Amino acid sequence: MHLFEILVVLHVVAGTTGLIAFWLPIAAKKGGGSHRRWGRIACYGFIGAGVLAVAMALLSLFGPEERLPSVTDRALFDGLFGWMMLYLGLLTIGFADYGLAVVKHARQPAALRRARYQGVIAAVIASALVCGLYGLSIGVPLMMAVAVLGLAAMALQQLFIWRAIPPSPRAYIGEHFRALIGMGISAYTAFMAVGLIRWVPEEVFNPLVWALPSTIGVVLIIHFTRAAKRADAPRTRPAIRARS
Repeated sequence: MHLFEILVVLHVVAGTTGLIAFWLPIAAKKGGGSHRRWGRIACYGFIGAGVLAVAMALLSLFGPEERLPSVTDRALFDGLFGWMMLYLGLLTIGFADYGLAVVKHARQPAALRRARYQGVIAAVIASALVCGLYGLSIGVPLMMAVAVLGLAAMALQQLFIWRAIPPSPRAYIGEHFRALIGMGISAYTAFMAVGLIRWVPEEVFNPLVWALPSTIGVVLIIHFTRAAKRADAPRTRPAIRARS
């Protein structure tokens, strides 16, 4: 078995673990033991899948063997299985890392300004720019679209990290939800980029298929953001009427 095939098997195992575990903390009671346990499993599964995706992308771009010889358009192959897979792998890692970090540093969000976290965000931004520019050069709007989504997400994270006014004590909850749901979106998008072209290549550029993970993810982000804001809103006590 070649190195690339070994990486594919490991990637499928890690990714499947993350894809299954991803829905359990969403369904579980927020903040409970089950939520935290399955949330960590999903994050570590996706981080492992992301690392393996990066390795496979680099092998596809610079390895000695030709991958998927059935794909005759090698520029398109380099785009989808090279630069786009590299970017989506780093984006998945970035979302998972940030989602865990905002909880870990909930009381000291300034810790997210450290080089260790900023380096991950910088890697995501750099890979998004390469993905988008390569998509522009070969005329693939899909690569540009997913790159814009990642750049927007990283910009929102940086606004939270570098804001001048300290956030409220529970502001990290919304960031946590957005990051980990974004992690799920990027992982499912990566699955479609790699899986669809292998199984149903005629649907690989169907915009409805590609829009599905983002649509579900955005709905979940809005739902949990509104729920977090309601929970964070100050509760007013009813006025007590004085008895005459």
